[in-house]
Amino acid sequence: MDTINCRPLLLGLLAGLAWGPAAAQIPEIHGFLQAHAAARLGGVNCAPETACDLPFNEQRLQLKAQGSGLQGALGYAAKLDLLHDAALEDLELDVRELYTDYNAEHFTLRAGRQIVTWGVGDLLFINDTFPKDWVAFYSGLPLEYLKLGSDALNLNLFSPLADMEVVLARFREDELPSSRQFVMDSPFSPSLPQSIDEPGDPEISVRISRYLDNWDGAIYLSRTHYHAPALPLDGGKVRGDFPRLNSYGASLSGPLGKGVLSLETGYYDSRDDPDGTDPSIENSQLRLLVGYSRQVAEDTTLGMQGVGEWMGDHDAYERTLPAGFPQRDRLRTVATLHLTQYYLHQTLKFNVFAFWGLSEGDGYVIPSVRYAFSDALWGELGANLFVGDRNGQFGALGDNDNIYLTLRYAF
Repeated sequence: MDTINCRPLLLGLLAGLAWGPAAAQIPEIHGFLQAHAAARLGGVNCAPETACDLPFNEQRLQLKAQGSGLQGALGYAAKLDLLHDAALEDLELDVRELYTDYNAEHFTLRAGRQIVTWGVGDLLFINDTFPKDWVAFYSGLPLEYLKLGSDALNLNLFSPLADMEVVLARFREDELPSSRQFVMDSPFSPSLPQSIDEPGDPEISVRISRYLDNWDGAIYLSRTHYHAPALPLDGGKVRGDFPRLNSYGASLSGPLGKGVLSLETGYYDSRDDPDGTDPSIENSQLRLLVGYSRQVAEDTTLGMQGVGEWMGDHDAYERTLPAGFPQRDRLRTVATLHLTQYYLHQTLKFNVFAFWGLSEGDGYVIPSVRYAFSDALWGELGANLFVGDRNGQFGALGDNDNIYLTLRYAF
């Protein structure tokens, strides 16, 4: 079970009750019941510890509550999931969000577990260094489950010149594929003991944004960590940690022709490996994204993106890369295509998102069809398909093609 410091939320709730009916709003409670399963496609030799044929099979109850008081100056919200994972035989309470707000004329303050999303990319993240759940994404769960909540203080300041958002957060690692549900090659033997240390220092991220006519511009500064661990082999044991990372970036998005142009750039300063000589730690990188989307027909939207990642100190990376490890190019490039089309008065949605690793010769395609049976009930059938070079970012997951089905009833 995930736990956070609930004191700010409890204080807000008690204050709302103390103000009485004239000031405190009765909480609104909603939620949904959801069933989700994904079956592996093709014959694959799975390790004994891997859920092979049906790696994802979960039932979920979500309860959401929100309310406000003091004429809207104080607010609170909670989003809790009770999850039964039949594939892994787990039962857990997932605290998705749990926070309290204070709203003033020139600032807002949010304290507790919250979802923070920055940047202009569509499923491509540069200046969004907040935690993500890649297991949920590769299993076909609804996209809301890609983002993990951060235990944070979030201060928004508003002024005529620009808006500023400051996030002070406790470190939380990404949820990454593991041998419990995925079939992957690993450079380490499963019998090797592992220990991974989590950072104890807080992370701080700053975004300064403003509108320039019809264009939305922002700059980003972060003092954070890589949210995937570095795993060096040390004397017959894997001793991992989460290396320090500073990032600096900017984004700009606005109308161009009949569509929307998105531009984003970021520099990843790898503080624990400034010379690029530690093969277990990511080298510093410069990243650039260009995207364009527009409505190409009635109820039909098409979006395209390209992103490049330029690795610094690539010569040092090549010299120190251990034998048997796949070598990355100095410039990694990825293109995406996103097509969405609605039918039957927008009750039927056809969606395709495709990643194409231009430099690595691999890809990842996510087709899906969603039908709304009513305002409360919808179902989605889709697939996660990994193709191409097994040394590539997407091709490495080539034994994990799956077809999934999700049903959700909201109340």
